[in-house]
Amino acid sequence: MVNGKRVMVVLPAYNAAKTLERTLSEIPPDLVDELLLVDDASGDETVQLAKRLGIPCVVHPKNRGYGGNQKTCYTEALRRGADIVIMLHPDYQYSPRLIGAMAWLVASGEYDVTLGSRILGSGALEGGMPLYKYVANRFLTLVENLLLGVKISEFHTGYRAFSREVLDRLPLEEGSDDFVFDNEMIAQAVAFGFRIGEISCPTRYFPEASSINFRRSVIYGFGVLGTGLKYRLHRWGMRRDRLFDPDGRRLSTSSFVAMTPIKTSP
Repeated sequence: MVNGKRVMVVLPAYNAAKTLERTLSEIPPDLVDELLLVDDASGDETVQLAKRLGIPCVVHPKNRGYGGNQKTCYTEALRRGADIVIMLHPDYQYSPRLIGAMAWLVASGEYDVTLGSRILGSGALEGGMPLYKYVANRFLTLVENLLLGVKISEFHTGYRAFSREVLDRLPLEEGSDDFVFDNEMIAQAVAFGFRIGEISCPTRYFPEASSINFRRSVIYGFGVLGTGLKYRLHRWGMRRDRLFDPDGRRLSTSSFVAMTPIKTSP
């Protein structure tokens, strides 16, 4: 627990067998109350390894996409009563040692969302981020800050912490099942008035770390621009968008079993 809050780390996994154990070895056990791995129909031994390591798992029988994986992560976190939920990729690209710092920012009551930024400091390029991805990251972040009216150093990090209230209130089911879900979720948090904090986070790019290819990156980039435009049109009252509507579909723990019928646990 952190400041009396129950902390849960969720690991959205896809073919993470080569990096999972290294990631888990650096998670601070004295701060984390529960771990959960959600496997998105991996083709390697991710699930078998997680079971050997004693990590509870949820397994998608068919690939639902990165956004769909996160929806399962957060649905189950809510069902299990977590107060603070931290999403950590099991590919060892982000440092698990920062879990405590991220949790404290939320547990303090000062922030509702914490982002682990690869841009604060000088960690992105030093950690091996390809130059074209760095340039695209900075451009997209600039445009989104203008469209959303905020000042965030990076919208594209996959290292995040959320309060339970954020996951309860955001209409996350309205979001994509693809990679742009990450971006939509931040835009939703801004639209609903949640407070977003950031910490500097080193990153590691290496062959075993997951990374989308150039084509998928381009698709993601256009999706990001589309999210920003949707937000601005919604705020101007020119186009009502359920992605930012309080009446939009939220996560429902009652639909969890039907959505992910195969579960394994130690």
